[in-house]
Amino acid sequence: MKYSSEMIDDIDRVILREIQQDSAISQVELARRVSLSPPAVHARMRRLEELGIIRQYVALLDREKAGYDMLCLVNVTLQRHQLEQVNNFRAAVQQMPEVLECFFVTGDHDYLLKIIVRNRKELEQFLMDRLTPIPGVARISTSLVLSEVKNTTAILIE
Repeated sequence: MKYSSEMIDDIDRVILREIQQDSAISQVELARRVSLSPPAVHARMRRLEELGIIRQYVALLDREKAGYDMLCLVNVTLQRHQLEQVNNFRAAVQQMPEVLECFFVTGDHDYLLKIIVRNRKELEQFLMDRLTPIPGVARISTSLVLSEVKNTTAILIE
């Protein structure tokens, strides 16, 4: 079912805001916050899941406390935009646990990767042993993130 903004009401919006802040909130507490019964909240959440608005529930980890000191942005340019090369690159990136996010972008580069590694040695190994050997990779440009000014997963729900 395709989502449209008319399919959710103000109560759904409050539910979505609340679970984005704490997906582990109990349905009893969530029901109290939106002034509904727990079964009514459960039914709304199931509907939001079926609509695809809620994709999944996750725990967000602190990467530095988990031992990943380096956050990097890697720009990748492919030699050619042939379907086979593009598909091979995308498939390879999907298998790399260091890659948190990968975007196909416009501009001077083809892809932007958000990666995490523990240290400079792991960064070198990732770039030289994992990314560079992918057939069709022409250029790689890496930026080290010095500090995160904003880091959120919350989507504005109005």
